[in-house]
Amino acid sequence: MRAKIIGTTLPVLEIGLDAGETVIGAPDQLSWMSGDMQLTTSTMGGGGGGGLFGLVSRAVSGAGLFMTEFHAARGPGNVAFAAKMPGNIVEIEVRPGAGYLVHRHGFVCGTSGIEIASAFQQTLGGAVFGGEGFILQKLSGAAQAWIELGGELVTYDLQPGQVILAHPGHVGMLEESVSFEITTMRGVKNALFGGDGLFLARLSGPGKVWLQTLTAPGLAHTLSHYLPQAHER
Repeated sequence: MRAKIIGTTLPVLEIGLDAGETVIGAPDQLSWMSGDMQLTTSTMGGGGGGGLFGLVSRAVSGAGLFMTEFHAARGPGNVAFAAKMPGNIVEIEVRPGAGYLVHRHGFVCGTSGIEIASAFQQTLGGAVFGGEGFILQKLSGAAQAWIELGGELVTYDLQPGQVILAHPGHVGMLEESVSFEITTMRGVKNALFGGDGLFLARLSGPGKVWLQTLTAPGLAHTLSHYLPQAHER
């Protein structure tokens, strides 16, 4: 298997597969492919397993009900996944006891052995996160995985007990060893969430944290001022 990330602002992940090799991703992640590729869609196994519980957990996490196996059959093939927002695609190695938490739309694809489940969900007021609150996916198992993060990346290697507070939308990915919780700072007006109170993610080490400078809610909020309103003709 040969993976390369092409481009800068809007990168694309291109993976070359030898005969018999497979990567797993969501059906809507595919951008293009070539060679002797076969696609198999299922609700169980591969992308998390766990029977009905695994199915529901993946759906809640934002991974969807279905996962697709992109398999090189009798000969080599190529499959590509383009970023949906300006930013970065990051490769990680997932191992037992060394998993990751990523934002709900961060998972691009992974090799066989990747497991995806819901790790955190909390309503933060309004419908800024699609009306379903703030959600983190948990990636576990034993596999390589590729994650899409928005804008530029700022990483912190937190020491034991070291804490950083961040807007939830800027939390792109963290090692599962990092403690995570949502806190509220009262008395601060928040234009995105409305009302009185600023929601912040409290990240406590040890472990590595990836913060993203571009968030989908922030981008949507900025663009909303330039879009026609429902009552406009």
